[in-house]
Amino acid sequence: MAETIMINNNTWRIEDGMVRFFVLEGEEKALLIDSGMNTPDAAELAKAVTKKPLEMLYTHADRDHISGNAAFEKCYMSPAEEENFREAGGTGTIIPIGEGDIIDLGNRKLEIIDIPGHTPGSVAILDIGHRALIAGDSVQDGNIFMFGKFRDLGSYIESMEKLLSLKDRFDEVYPSHGTFPVQPGLIDKLIDGAHQIADGLSEGKPVDIFGHQVMLHKFNYAGFLC
Repeated sequence: MAETIMINNNTWRIEDGMVRFFVLEGEEKALLIDSGMNTPDAAELAKAVTKKPLEMLYTHADRDHISGNAAFEKCYMSPAEEENFREAGGTGTIIPIGEGDIIDLGNRKLEIIDIPGHTPGSVAILDIGHRALIAGDSVQDGNIFMFGKFRDLGSYIESMEKLLSLKDRFDEVYPSHGTFPVQPGLIDKLIDGAHQIADGLSEGKPVDIFGHQVMLHKFNYAGFLC
């Protein structure tokens, strides 16, 4: 059963087993960022903590992030994520977002940062006033999925280097998996690990994930499933 936890007086995280998603409230409206793996009632969970009009945004469209999709006729998403979204069963109209776009909830501005790699249309959301970065799956201390149709390790490295260049703009990272929160210093480590994999310097070990044999490259700060 999902658990809702207050982060501050207008921000909440909802823990859905091994996945988390977020509710952000401004003076005019609220935003649900992702909608969990086993929470078709994600919209109702959000409405339990805010009475403001609720909108939907996806960091990316893997199946464990869109279980509450049916409650929304439209959602914010990178256009590069649409194929993944539709293949995962996503419905409704996509409102395109991309690098540098600002979503203003009412005296609470959120900046979109494109971070392709984990998926083609992965985005991070910089909560400017709160100095927090909501990074989806790309920045976490768990195992980052980098195998399958939509993954690109080279793009992931470039995206993490972009976030590293912006790290003076945020004090914490809110990941969708693993420990909450994590510190910006993790980004530098993830870049190093991804480079080791790309350069053939990490051996990894075979593991079974959902019937697929993949290589787990485990470091002392996170893992990559490639």
